[in-house]
Amino acid sequence: MPHAHPARTPRTAPTPLPADALNRRIELLRSTAEADPRIEGVLLYGSWTLGEADAHSDLDACLYVREEDADTFDGREFVGRLAPLKLAYTNMYGILAVVFDDLMRGEFHVEPTGPGIAEIATWRGQVHFPRPEAAVLLDRTGHLTAAARDLATFRPPDPATTAQQLTDELANWTLMLAHVQARGEMARAHNLLHAVIAPLQLKLCRLLRGSTTHWLTPSRALETDLPVADVERYATTAGALTPDALRTAAANSWQWSRDLAAEAANRWDTRLPLRLHEEIAVALSPAE
Repeated sequence: MPHAHPARTPRTAPTPLPADALNRRIELLRSTAEADPRIEGVLLYGSWTLGEADAHSDLDACLYVREEDADTFDGREFVGRLAPLKLAYTNMYGILAVVFDDLMRGEFHVEPTGPGIAEIATWRGQVHFPRPEAAVLLDRTGHLTAAARDLATFRPPDPATTAQQLTDELANWTLMLAHVQARGEMARAHNLLHAVIAPLQLKLCRLLRGSTTHWLTPSRALETDLPVADVERYATTAGALTPDALRTAAANSWQWSRDLAAEAANRWDTRLPLRLHEEIAVALSPAE
């Protein structure tokens, strides 16, 4: 007998939540944590702390748990008190990832209070809290607020050191792309181009344009953060998964990397391995 297929759900975009629904969930997180003596601190991060949250934003938070309770604390059970969960699992980064019943996503780091708050100092240069008091939902000890205030001023990455690192990374990974492409592994080459090389290019571009607020996710708000010419240049590095399109995208990508690296070298006197750069260009364009 032929198998019966379930009726397909019509394709629709996620329905934006009312702004007050988002605020209510944050307030519920605050009150639920306050009522649980095991939780000593709650820190929001992501778009909420930058004042950029909207109806499509995630709810991202760190839960700092009393150290004697850290091993037995059930983060999934706690987060489930905020709203019914359609999905809850530990993701590839060891973070509790959830989907609430209204399709809002959430990520919750569950950390023992002492080591967890101490780690915040290592975020300097990557994360900042322009309004620390808004980011801290609960702080029973005062240590969390002090740590968040220390990141109130954004300290951008050191230009020269970071530009050199990105220049070298781009050469290394693009050479790998050339080898993989020559082997005929088009899907792998396509993934390298988009998942590894593009974020490095965008970081170098942001560094050059003085637009490092979205450093951790360099594609975020790209259309408004960077000049149109840069956005258009980035678009030329995206190609379909066909040999010809991928070859063109890879060549465009490497040329943009070289242009960015040259601009960085002119500004910060970073090293350019020009011979290697030319050899990579040749490797990406094998003779017919």
